[in-house]
Amino acid sequence: MTDQAKTLRGLVERQKAMQNGVDESPSGSHRAKTIAIAGAKGGVGKTNIALNLAIALGQMDQRVCLLDANLGLGNVELLCGLNGYWNLSHVIIGARKLQDVVLEGPEGISVIPGASGLCDLADCSEGDRRELLHQLAEMEQNHDYIVVDTGAGIHRAVRQLVTAADVALVVTTPEPTSIADAYAGIKALSGNDVPIMEVVVNRAESSRQARAIMEGLQNTVRLFLRTSIATAGTIPDDDNVPVAVSRRQPFLINSPHCAASAAVRQLARRMTNLAQSQPSRGSFFPRVGESLTVTRAA
Repeated sequence: MTDQAKTLRGLVERQKAMQNGVDESPSGSHRAKTIAIAGAKGGVGKTNIALNLAIALGQMDQRVCLLDANLGLGNVELLCGLNGYWNLSHVIIGARKLQDVVLEGPEGISVIPGASGLCDLADCSEGDRRELLHQLAEMEQNHDYIVVDTGAGIHRAVRQLVTAADVALVVTTPEPTSIADAYAGIKALSGNDVPIMEVVVNRAESSRQARAIMEGLQNTVRLFLRTSIATAGTIPDDDNVPVAVSRRQPFLINSPHCAASAAVRQLARRMTNLAQSQPSRGSFFPRVGESLTVTRAA
């Protein structure tokens, strides 16, 4: 009865705050840090990095939520052997509550199948949008990190997700087309309010090759964009990765001692240092909802 009364009081207070147009979350409450994984070109391993990065953070005793924001093309569930029917779109239309669609992933991470849900926020009624954002904000309060696997490309929805994050990680591979697309992605994002943006070279044949790619990319960014871009690290080309994919297991679980796993753990340590160095920007999901609503109004 005590729990029910507490819940009812919370609902009443939340309803009053929503009616008054006030942010219903306590200003001093815990907020998860958000890391957005972006890749201007499909097939660079973005989702695999997002999943294994989330697991690496979980192994560091962090409470982690992985949001699959590949609009309509989400495949995080396939990579970690999960089977979920419901996703964020069902929460938006009221068919399910957020807690009903969250899946428990490896190492205790929470997985939100996103589908086209976040884009649908812009088409919600004001009341439905506020209620969903409140549920998502509660999710933030219960986690230390939110890892967002954005869709491939640099379209507006991806830019809005990345801009709202605390740290942006752009993924490239040694392929010339991938490097060119990574530059295009950096260019598209560099004019926005992205606190920290770094590049990770995936499937590198050697550290020398990765350094050469980053040096070329950094020189191009300095010359044409008049800015700088740092390297977040390198994920080596590792035969254990495709084996893990075929087994529907994250390579960090299937082959914990392989070179790719070691590299992702190092990446996780860097991401935590970067994220914690940033001042709080408030809740991630309301920022996303606000940008989507502004876009619709424009």
